[in-house]
Amino acid sequence: MTQKILVKLHVHCDKCRTKALKIAATAPGVTKVSIQGEDRDHLEVIGDGVDAVCLTRAMRKKLGSADIVIVQQM
Repeated sequence: MTQKILVKLHVHCDKCRTKALKIAATAPGVTKVSIQGEDRDHLEVIGDGVDAVCLTRAMRKKLGSADIVIVQQM
């Protein structure tokens, strides 16, 4: 079943955003990754069987701070 995960990132530059996109794209089951939000601080991940907790943990490990905003079934 396909799900949409929205993760709030605390990033300050485009290099960090690119790093976040690369981390999310390598997660198993991910089909689409994009940056959302007015301040470009939300990462939208769409995929089948993506583990939101493991994804957020990887973001925290590499970027320092990430919070799950929403996990929604599509």
